[in-house]
Amino acid sequence: MGAGFAAGTRGAAGAGGAAEAEGATGAGGAAGAGFAAGTGFAAGAEWIGKDVIIDPGIGWGEAEGFQSPTGFSVLGLPADGTLAEYVRIPVANLVEKPVHLSWEEAAALPLAGITAYRCVVVRAQVRRGERVLITGVGGGVALFALQFAVALGASVYVSSGSEAKLAKALALGAAGGVNYKDAGWVGSLRSMAGGFDAIIDGAAGSAVNDLLDLCVPGGRIVFYGATLGNAPNVLVRRIFWKQLNILGSTMGSPADFAAMAAFVASHGLRPVVDSVFSPSDGAAAFARMEEGGQFGKIVLKIK
Repeated sequence: MGAGFAAGTRGAAGAGGAAEAEGATGAGGAAGAGFAAGTGFAAGAEWIGKDVIIDPGIGWGEAEGFQSPTGFSVLGLPADGTLAEYVRIPVANLVEKPVHLSWEEAAALPLAGITAYRCVVVRAQVRRGERVLITGVGGGVALFALQFAVALGASVYVSSGSEAKLAKALALGAAGGVNYKDAGWVGSLRSMAGGFDAIIDGAAGSAVNDLLDLCVPGGRIVFYGATLGNAPNVLVRRIFWKQLNILGSTMGSPADFAAMAAFVASHGLRPVVDSVFSPSDGAAAFARMEEGGQFGKIVLKIK
């Protein structure tokens, strides 16, 4: 069952609204916010005219624990995504927009928000008072993970290669941070926190053994990506001797997405938006992304 989705300002059909600048094929874009313009069937007609955000996970499947090995896809890959005035999606992927968010903030939420929520809440099961390390702060998932963990009452520490990003993370509630370009970053984190009950990482690469070292016995490490590639020469003995829990996480189920939106609404959280571009400046938006200097999400506002 499909729904016509206008990424638009409420009351202006096909105009306004916002879409996250992400995606490589078709119309691109895996996240967006706007209003439901129409449905292909009578069922789902109650959504018409409502302000919504899109769950970008298409065809998750019946299991809560993992996405369908054969039927799952991400909006924008390979089907056309949200970098357009209209996009056709299943009605089941519509969730009402948290009312406190602007269009730009709402557009920044879905993909990074659901990924971070499943990492922090579902997989790591972060609890009040725990010490949490989030690597690579400044990226969308890491920032949401920071916001979610702080809202849960954890003591959150971060890493980044930018002093400016570290300062901004502290302003968002991080208890401390280190520059991973510094040779002694592992020791600095140990001095600050002692060790970590949970670590959220999207880089992997050669730092994995350092994360195993920083995690306390019985702790959890959640990997949601591997931007630095596979980890060479993993010290497996650290995993079994410390009885660590190594967890993978990819996006989230429809139930996770609904819970994430409700969590954002109940805690009054606001996605961090780095910059907003018009579609005519789309190339500049992707150039901003390639530079790697952004703090938060890059958004296209569709007028």
